[in-house]
Parts: sequence; structure tokens; C-alpha cells
Amino acid sequence: VVKSATFEGMTREGVPSDALVAFHRRLAAGGVALSTVAYGAVSPEARTFDTQMWLSPETRPGLVRLTDAVHAEGGAASIQLTHCGGFSKSALARSRGGPLAPSFGLNAYGLAHGIPFSRAMSERDIEAVVHDFSRAAALAIDAGFDALEVHLGHGYLLSQFLCPATNRRRDRWGGDLEGRLRLPLAVVTRVLEVARGRVPVLAKANLSDGFRGGLELPEAIAIAQALERAGVDAIVPSGGFTSRTPFFLLRGERPLRQMIEVDPSALGRLVLRTVGRLVIEAHPFEELFFLSMARELRRAVKLPLVLLGGAMSLENLETAMADGFELVAMGRALLADPDLVRRMERGEATRSRCNHCNECIAEMDKGGVRCVL
Repeated sequence: VVKSATFEGMTREGVPSDALVAFHRRLAAGGVALSTVAYGAVSPEARTFDTQMWLSPETRPGLVRLTDAVHAEGGAASIQLTHCGGFSKSALARSRGGPLAPSFGLNAYGLAHGIPFSRAMSERDIEAVVHDFSRAAALAIDAGFDALEVHLGHGYLLSQFLCPATNRRRDRWGGDLEGRLRLPLAVVTRVLEVARGRVPVLAKANLSDGFRGGLELPEAIAIAQALERAGVDAIVPSGGFTSRTPFFLLRGERPLRQMIEVDPSALGRLVLRTVGRLVIEAHPFEELFFLSMARELRRAVKLPLVLLGGAMSLENLETAMADGFELVAMGRALLADPDLVRRMERGEATRSRCNHCNECIAEMDKGGVRCVL
């Protein structure tokens, strides 16, 4: 069982906090085999907001404490290597005329913060991003992480390059799938060079972006096959685009009232209050909601796959194993019950108590993610 990367909200000063260390220690003690630290930005400009952690010499001591704590409980630790691309509300992005993206476009996340647009990346920007992922990978390995997860999904930078709707470039970094894959593959290749013989590299990639004009399953399968040829050790198939279809991944309730309460921007609160239910599409929860698409991917590649999306119970884990998935990722189920795996082992539980209310989303901005139950 892998704890999927759900943003913890526990780096208020931009460095790992005691709460973040305790959060992952508890998951390891509860039987999680690999606990994934969410959103390790590869550079200052890779952050979606200013207090987010980026992998720097200043964060290394806290990350060492975290990996030591996980190891002390018998678990392993992974960290997600990420760049936000054109999805940012950071002051740094504002000072530089907008966040970097494949193409010029709307930055809906930054509208209430005076950053309405993203700017298209230059060749120099692209070269710098590849270097940043490489440097961040080396720092993470040095800090004791047992695995790295390169984030190519959820509408962040590498996902934006893969998505036809957000990558409108006409140079070698855009156009057909080969062009849109060029930067993600360059990043993955560089990370693999750093990690080779030291730690495995997982790639999180979308099965579908969840909106018309976005990435769909046939291209997602081709991307996975390219990642397999590149030499990644496993793929975490996921879905959704944070800036457009956030609840394509977070199936269940839309906790708009709680999201309004924690939004620091008056304009943001107004937008959520007036049009939130219209612009944030609902996706009802069902167990193993990515399974049918993931099965198609399973038939197309031979490398290990991590089944993600609505795994709630021992029966779900058994289904995944029977269908040939080597690992299963759990997110909200483990927020509700961090010791779920141990309790399953002892025969004390067969499923998580998570009710898919998604109020944990708002809790991220109240001092750290937690289950309200």
C-alpha cells in the first residue's frame, strides 16, 4: 500500500514542520509501505503559493528528519517532484510577469492575486526546468528518500505540456504527441540518470484530464509506453486537471462552504459563493473509479502499476491484486484511518470510515490536512 501524495499544508514557512514529520511517521507506523510527501517544488518559481516547500538546502534538514522518522517505523518514503507551470498565485510569479507555462494563457488560480495570465516558456526556461528537476532529485536522494515520484499529471507543468488544450506551441515542444512529450521525457530521463542504481523512479501520469480537448486514454497509453521505454520503475495512473476539473480526481462531495471559509481572498470567496457550483463540476464517488481505464493501461504495459482512485477496503486491494496491479495507492482512506493497513492485518477492519465529504481539502488551509471525522 502506497500513501498517495495528498498535499499536507504543513510547510507554512516553506520548510518541513514537526507536524509533517509526525504525519508521515504515523502512516508508516500504521502499515503503509511507501508514504509520499506531496508537492516537492523543484525551484522557487515551481510553487503554487509562497509558503509551499521547494527542494533547497534549507529544506534538507527537515526532510532528513522525516525520512529518518519513516524508516524508524519500518516504512519507506517517497517525494513528489513537481512544477506548477501556469497554475500559481505566488508573489514570485507576479514579480516576473506571470508563471511559466507551455503557452500564454489564463491563470485562473492567480486571478484574485493580480496574476491573471501565464507566459510561454522560452528555450532557456525549458532548459532550466530540466536542470531543476535533476538538482531536486539529487537533493531528495541525499535527504534519504527511498523513491522519487515525477509528477506528470493533474494539470501541473509537465501535464500542461502533455495536454493539447494547454500546449499550443508550434515548435519542437508542442504539436503532436511526440512534441508534447519531449519536455516530460527530458525531465524523466534526467531524473533517471540521477537516480540510477540508487532509488526507483515512479511517474504519476493522467489517464484522462477530464475535460473536452484535454488528454484522453489513447494518448495516455502511448505516454505510459514511452515512459516504460525510458526506464521508469512504475507508473501511478491518475486523472483530472486541478485548474479545470479538480473533482475528477476528488470524487464525492464539493465542500464549497468550507472552501469559502478558508479562502484568504475576498474576490476568491465571492467567486466561490456565486458561481462555485456552476464552474466546479461534481463527480459522484465510486470505489476504484479509475479501474476500467487502468485495466486498459495494464494490458498495454508490462512495468509495475500503482492503482489509484477510490481504494477504500480490503476487497478493493484484493481486486487490484487479482487484476495485476503491483501496488495500490490510498489517499483519503488513510487520512481517515492512518492505521488502516495494520488493522486489516489484525482482522480488526476491512474498510476505511472515509465518507468522501472532501472537507479535508479545506483543512489543508487551517494548519494541515486532517480528516474531520
